[in-house]
Amino acid sequence: MRGSVFSYVASFHDFALVCQSLGQTSSRLQIAQLAGDFLTQLGVDEAEIAARFMVGSPLPQGAERRLQVSGRAIWRVVAEIVPDDEHRGEEIFATAIDFGEAIEILLRLRAIEPPPTLMLGDVEQRLAEIAKIEGPNSRRRKFEVLRELFARANALEGKYLAKILIREMRHGMSEGLMLEAIARMAGRPVGEIRRAHMLDTDLGRIVRQLHPRPTGVEPGQAVPGPRAVPSPDGFHDDSITTESTSSPPSQTQLSPPPKPIRPMLAAPAAGVAAAFGILGASLALEYKLDGARVQIHCAKSAVYIFSRRMNEISPSLPEVADLMAPLRERQAIFDGEVIAVGAHGEALAFQELMRRFGRVRAIERVRAEQPIRLFIFDLIGIDGNLLIDTSYQQRYDRLAELAAQTGLELAPRIVPVSIAEGQGFYARAITAGCEGVMAKGMSSLYTPGARGRGWLKIKNARTLDLVIVAANWGYGRRHGWLSNYHLAARDPAGGQYLEVGKTFKGLTDADFEEMTKRLQALKVEERGGTVFVRPEIVVEVAYSDIQRSPRYSVGMALRFARILHVRFDKSAEEADTIETLTAEFERQLVKPLNLQK
Repeated sequence: MRGSVFSYVASFHDFALVCQSLGQTSSRLQIAQLAGDFLTQLGVDEAEIAARFMVGSPLPQGAERRLQVSGRAIWRVVAEIVPDDEHRGEEIFATAIDFGEAIEILLRLRAIEPPPTLMLGDVEQRLAEIAKIEGPNSRRRKFEVLRELFARANALEGKYLAKILIREMRHGMSEGLMLEAIARMAGRPVGEIRRAHMLDTDLGRIVRQLHPRPTGVEPGQAVPGPRAVPSPDGFHDDSITTESTSSPPSQTQLSPPPKPIRPMLAAPAAGVAAAFGILGASLALEYKLDGARVQIHCAKSAVYIFSRRMNEISPSLPEVADLMAPLRERQAIFDGEVIAVGAHGEALAFQELMRRFGRVRAIERVRAEQPIRLFIFDLIGIDGNLLIDTSYQQRYDRLAELAAQTGLELAPRIVPVSIAEGQGFYARAITAGCEGVMAKGMSSLYTPGARGRGWLKIKNARTLDLVIVAANWGYGRRHGWLSNYHLAARDPAGGQYLEVGKTFKGLTDADFEEMTKRLQALKVEERGGTVFVRPEIVVEVAYSDIQRSPRYSVGMALRFARILHVRFDKSAEEADTIETLTAEFERQLVKPLNLQK
């Protein structure tokens, strides 16, 4: 690194060099040390950007979802800068370890390598500009900004710019290791930083608040002492606060939206009996609804609704805001599920609900066309206090009291006294059109962002026997293997196999290696990193549901597909048909809605 901690200004090339170093070590300690030292040497603004970029987050939380830049778009833009032909692209994808390296190889074919002039702030500014582009010709205008950015980037910079855009850094820096790096930067115990991350998921904001040189401190000035890491005791601590001598905001200043808390996650369990074995007899079971998870903050200023990915979706669900408005004075935070319902109250498929998410135009018309229903299943905070360190039993008791007072609808739930009673409840959940049930330990705490053993999900998986018709060469750990499989159903009328989804999930490394050999023997064509094969290998595929999709000619696609087994006992002619897929799709479109216990 150049210069002292107070004079160092990093270019994007410097950032790329650090990322390159991260990818050359497998030591967790060394990765955290390299990143922490780099962040310490940067100014606050640069450190905030670098922390996000290192974990593949191009913009602050919420803004990155508006980028909408695909790997295909990036390749197209770079290929225009460096004239490419199909044969060259195939060669590059065959040799590159990952997509970023493929972009680097392509950029090195330019006659002249541009000097490293990009700064971290330049890159973030251009990405923010792309995220704001919408309306007519938005795709063309996004491409123009991308083209200018990649034209300025040298090959190494282009590699990591591409990785940030597709959010696949593949250099060993996880969110967990970034928290260790921030702890090193701030000189604080890593446990405190992890706690801070529970309450504010944006790593850049955490870096900004804990950086050793706060905003406004110039090189050579004295640096104030350590600043406070948030406590979970009150909502006002949901962002990391700093000591300040500035005057309080005026009465007319608008309060910013609250920051969402990372949702608690569930681990899978094979069945109700397995859940009893893991959690013991002290557990509750509740219906696992086929909807979208939402976190609702009832603040004094307004009701704020966040998606599972912690993007604010309040304008899309005004009826939820109206329903929860009476609880604004209680300053409560709820965890719940929204489902789509039909004209007669019947539950509709998940994809129908997705018509509502992210919509901000003509919302009243869409609201009338697609009603929704809200079910609450947890209370994360009340009266200005977070309850994440309170047991599930205590949280639920308080939630039930609130529901009785306000009419909130809770997810159907029982506290079974036996495995048999629990299995009966699971059967009723499936009959009611649910995905399965959730099992929750009575003493479990609410652990934001953690997939522990306090909550378990027991799902009813659906399966189809499908044919592999193509596969993509893998990146990272799967480099050198054909590992992203194109799945197809049989069309008896036309004698074709029509794609309905892709997956790389479900196989071991040994399976990938063996499947690559089998598919290579069936190869009929290769284009752009995709190998097309004769339709001979049948696999049993589990999936959560089938959704509408314009991507495939059949108009349908599997959601959350994963391979369970290779069906050596079946020929391609015995695979499931498009008619079977259509029947399953139509069956799930409208479900019974019997949510009694």
